[in-house]
Amino acid sequence: MGEDVGARTFSREDRARYREKVRRCLDVFAEMLRESRFDVERPMTGLEIELNLVDDDAQPAMRNSDVLAAVSDPSFQTELGQFNVEINVAPRRLAGKGTAQFEEHVRASLNAAEEKARTIGAHMVMIGILPTLRPEHLTAATLSANSRYALLNEQIFAARGEDLPISISGVERLATTADTITPEAACTSTQFHLQVSPAQFADHWNAAQAIAGVQVALGANSPLFFGRELWRETRVPLFQQATDTRSEEIKAQGVRPRVWFGERWITSVFDLFEENVRYFPALLPVCDPEDPAQALAGGGVPQLAELRLHNGTIYRWNRPVYDVLKGRPHLRVENRVLPAGPTVVDTVANGAFYFGLVRALAESDRPLWSQMSFSAAEENFNTCARHGIDAQVFWPGLGYLPVTELVLRRLLPLAYHGLDRWGLDPGERDRLLGIVEQRCLTGRNGATWQVETLHRLEQADHLDRPEALREVVRHYVDLMHSNRPVHEWPLP
Repeated sequence: MGEDVGARTFSREDRARYREKVRRCLDVFAEMLRESRFDVERPMTGLEIELNLVDDDAQPAMRNSDVLAAVSDPSFQTELGQFNVEINVAPRRLAGKGTAQFEEHVRASLNAAEEKARTIGAHMVMIGILPTLRPEHLTAATLSANSRYALLNEQIFAARGEDLPISISGVERLATTADTITPEAACTSTQFHLQVSPAQFADHWNAAQAIAGVQVALGANSPLFFGRELWRETRVPLFQQATDTRSEEIKAQGVRPRVWFGERWITSVFDLFEENVRYFPALLPVCDPEDPAQALAGGGVPQLAELRLHNGTIYRWNRPVYDVLKGRPHLRVENRVLPAGPTVVDTVANGAFYFGLVRALAESDRPLWSQMSFSAAEENFNTCARHGIDAQVFWPGLGYLPVTELVLRRLLPLAYHGLDRWGLDPGERDRLLGIVEQRCLTGRNGATWQVETLHRLEQADHLDRPEALREVVRHYVDLMHSNRPVHEWPLP
């Protein structure tokens, strides 16, 4: 999303040219799939984490350009809001102690960045939605100084033709409107990347979709927004609504939303890119000079710039990625369902569970998605976002049951098996999946800790809601830096 696009306006000719070019890219992509021109020898995994910035009073700090200058580390990049940054972690293999290397690298990078950010009065927080955000923090003036974001904002509202209504009914209710896309900046996520071959892609994507609800239930960390207690993972409905290009009339016609779970299991990665081109008009119709067909015919590797840019403006919870690294094309599943935080070790444990479980399901003799409707997977996803670790989900052969029971009885053993298939060190496997197990046994994740802490501060300490929210953030930041897994976090 942070790829730079120069400031400009778009003509009707630009849009027609882009539509033709993106379809040409799709044809070339299909040819590459037929010829199996992809890097599949040493599959890599990757990690991105979006972060919030706060000041010494636990309020959002609109300082990302100053923080990035102070940090001076190319791993850290700008994000949509001025109170956001993102860390991109170098990809690595899971075999051996790959997860421990992820954890060590992220902790060292964040600690170094935090030390430098502190010198200018800012602090980094890994949390799905910052509890102290208020409407005045989400305006056009708080968009990051990147022309891509201004263009996206302009194009989304040009497509809508009206302000964005945001309505979320959870424990409490929120109804407001927005005249920019900055509410999207409230949603900070963790993204896991999994490189797969074209032949394996459909099974891995289908598996990721099938377990998306379970991931959200275990990892929920966004229960509070604009001072209200809403869904356990409020990030899901907020992100869906904050980027919706559809007016009410267009919704009624059945037009798909750009933040999309999908509508069917797939048989090829081509299905997803073809849906993108068929269903969604361009938001940023910027054409690249490369002729992809000529590049392929000449023995080169096409960048498919238009197809990739278009794909980057469609926010699937599990997104297909085509990329070129060191002159070799590859495919990845980008898993986008989880919020940031609470700690680095929790994040890596979430990754271990995801990588292990997806591999086990993708390699199973009888695919899970042959036993489960796609709509059931979507229902699980929404139910788990609403209720978090207390959700009841549907699972083939088991019916409806608590998500924690499903994980303990069925999914953790599969994740153990999948991590063995990756060649992960058994000690690492046991350490990280043990964290997931303890979350299920204690019923505590980031969302439950935030809500219980808020209630205790309001009821026992008689704090009003704004001051209680500030105290939630202060306690959260201290515990986040301890790197104790969230199921061990005490209440104040």
